[in-house]
Amino acid sequence: MILRRTLRVSRRELARVNRVLRAEFASGVIVIAAAALGFALANSPLAGLYSDLRDFAVGPAAWHLDLSLGAWAADGLLAVFFFIVGLELKREFVSGTLRDPATAIVPVGAAFGGVLVPALIFVAFTASSGMTRGWAIPTATDIAFAVTVLGLIAPRIPPILRVFLLTLAVVDDLIAIVVIAVFFTDGLQWLWLAAALVPLAAYALLVQRRALWFMRRRWAAWALLLPLGVLVWACVHASGIHATIAGVLLAFTVPVTARATRRATGAPLADDERIDLAGSFCERFGPISSGIAVPVFAFFAAGVAVSGASGFWTDPVALGVMLGLVLGKPVGIVLSTWLLTRVTGADLGASRRELIGVGCLGGIGFTVAMLVAELSFAGAEADTARLAVMIGSLASAALAAAFLARPARRNTPD
Repeated sequence: MILRRTLRVSRRELARVNRVLRAEFASGVIVIAAAALGFALANSPLAGLYSDLRDFAVGPAAWHLDLSLGAWAADGLLAVFFFIVGLELKREFVSGTLRDPATAIVPVGAAFGGVLVPALIFVAFTASSGMTRGWAIPTATDIAFAVTVLGLIAPRIPPILRVFLLTLAVVDDLIAIVVIAVFFTDGLQWLWLAAALVPLAAYALLVQRRALWFMRRRWAAWALLLPLGVLVWACVHASGIHATIAGVLLAFTVPVTARATRRATGAPLADDERIDLAGSFCERFGPISSGIAVPVFAFFAAGVAVSGASGFWTDPVALGVMLGLVLGKPVGIVLSTWLLTRVTGADLGASRRELIGVGCLGGIGFTVAMLVAELSFAGAEADTARLAVMIGSLASAALAAAFLARPARRNTPD
């Protein structure tokens, strides 16, 4: 007989998770506003001006970087987003929830289940139409969007479920990174990939050897690390691997717990003085990602005109994406969680209703899902997939609200 044990996290870890979720809440509000503005403009009399702005090319043609503003948002600005994602991933594996296998096994398994089931649903709907290359679109979770909905409908959700949702989303991002790197590489150019290793190695050497220096001198990251990061990005872009992966590679070199001593005494630093350069970079550059990079991408990605979507509701891609998000995500997450808790004896300490609600939050797949839609399809097919992502994400949010929102308690007289 398996003994049940409720999963617990330390107060320090819970405080860190709450800080991350508060930041993601603010980011989600901005992203939703930017996406709504882009969608409104694309379906207004200003649609022509909006399209011209999105398609306006900028950059040196000699280096094959004469990209449209929409492409710069997807390839360039989202590299900043993936840099922050990479920093969070490393912190989770080194000092966060993913460091403890007993705590991590349930949300990690739930994340994989939440990827597998939506992918199977999408393939089932598109197998006969030859559109299966978009199988990864409904597999992503947008943590900022999901946390925004969570904060609005269920701000007092049990603490362990907050940790569960954040860990699930972090692992989901890791899976998305691997999927983009492996399945959306177009004609790998090994010479350019090898060239990227040179500035990447220089970047790694600097952040590893001079972590405390970069924490104390904020200008140094802009003067020394940013040029190296741009070189890595340019080489990765030219190599055929999606350029956002450059942000992840750079982030993985940044130390979470670096060793250092006081110069005067040679004694090691106290616990509250330990160097967490990854955490410092998250705090410093996270607002650039959440306040500029992701909203600009959302503004361009959400600009889908619905006037020509007459066959949308019978399109296999649209159905595969929407049902993958609305049905596949919660089924995969909840079923995997149920199986793992039965096998391991772990207990989330949450009701079935709350768990289903969190599973529905996993179906909010805006940012990364939009990116994968652009990588998978072009033209009208891409517009159909992106519109399906928006509708599926909104439907998932509504379902999550139905399961998680609780009516306010009325005060009754004694």
